[in-house]
Amino acid sequence: MQTPKVIKTVPDPDSPQNLNVRHANQQVISCVVPAYNEHDNLQILLPKLQAALGALSPTWEVVVVDDGSRDKTVELMQTWCQIPGFRLIELSRNFGKEAALTAGLQASQGDVVILMDADLQHSPDLLQAMLARWEQGVDMVYAVRQNRDDEGVRKRLGAKMFYALLHSDSRVTVPPNAGDFRLMDRAVVDALMKLPERNRFMKGLYAWVGFRSEPIEYTPDARASGQSSFNARSLLRLAIAGLTSFTTWPLRMVSIVGLVVSLAAFLYGLFIFTKHMFYDDPVRGWPTIVTILLFFSGVNLLSLGVVGEYIARIYEEVKNRPLFVVRSSLGRVRRAGVEGPEFTNHKSQESNADEHTSQ
Repeated sequence: MQTPKVIKTVPDPDSPQNLNVRHANQQVISCVVPAYNEHDNLQILLPKLQAALGALSPTWEVVVVDDGSRDKTVELMQTWCQIPGFRLIELSRNFGKEAALTAGLQASQGDVVILMDADLQHSPDLLQAMLARWEQGVDMVYAVRQNRDDEGVRKRLGAKMFYALLHSDSRVTVPPNAGDFRLMDRAVVDALMKLPERNRFMKGLYAWVGFRSEPIEYTPDARASGQSSFNARSLLRLAIAGLTSFTTWPLRMVSIVGLVVSLAAFLYGLFIFTKHMFYDDPVRGWPTIVTILLFFSGVNLLSLGVVGEYIARIYEEVKNRPLFVVRSSLGRVRRAGVEGPEFTNHKSQESNADEHTSQ
């Protein structure tokens, strides 16, 4: 009985099938833009994205996620969605930016996905440089602010303190001065979509999934119109979500404070006992007792509050509610050979919408 011969085939290293080469002009590019009351800014941003993406690839899409806007953002996007390449994901209410980003990532169909804000602080001119890094094999390219000179002193100190606390007890390094403006390969997006948590701190999740990542520096432009919906309260809520999602140091801090206070109370009790026994000093002062009781009560309430934050996160997770609810979706991916009208300003969009309604 003859032993069958094993024929080994050596792949051709020059064959395109064996080269892990990325070409943006041969891939679908998705741009996800969360929007909350961004009607005026979208009028300026959408034509810029149309020109920028059209120059990079014949197949692209702009996915605008309306996060419960109260202005005419939805009406504007209903008109733009007549153009191949523009899509609208309308959420049933305001679920927050983290949920809107997740909705956009879930709806995106691109081989490479770009996240950017609608306020024009993230310039479309940077997309080409990001795609160049992606073509070289980088899975995630995130934009990093060169400085924070445009922010107040309190906000800069708060950001520095937040990242210091976040990195003090976390195995994940979240790049400081990096936001949601980034490019991600489809593999990164698929990994993010597998994360089930509902209290989402996206900056931490980007870092947690890993992959080959590189920063690219930029200077954010001034906001074109309106005011940011992120106030001090929103930033504080986001910071608490980040700290409770990626660190346990608040719980450890409570334990340390409890140990220190207990030790201090023991030493103070020993001091009073010594004075009374050896120096015949009478135990006096109900104000001292009241002050100590109030101090301990404050520490107990603070400890309960910290533990309560973690319990509240657990409560939100076990309810297993959906992260967002989609009210409607419009539009489609722009593909090579599919032409459509190009809108350059809102007046032409409104007129076309009127004609469409009259028909």
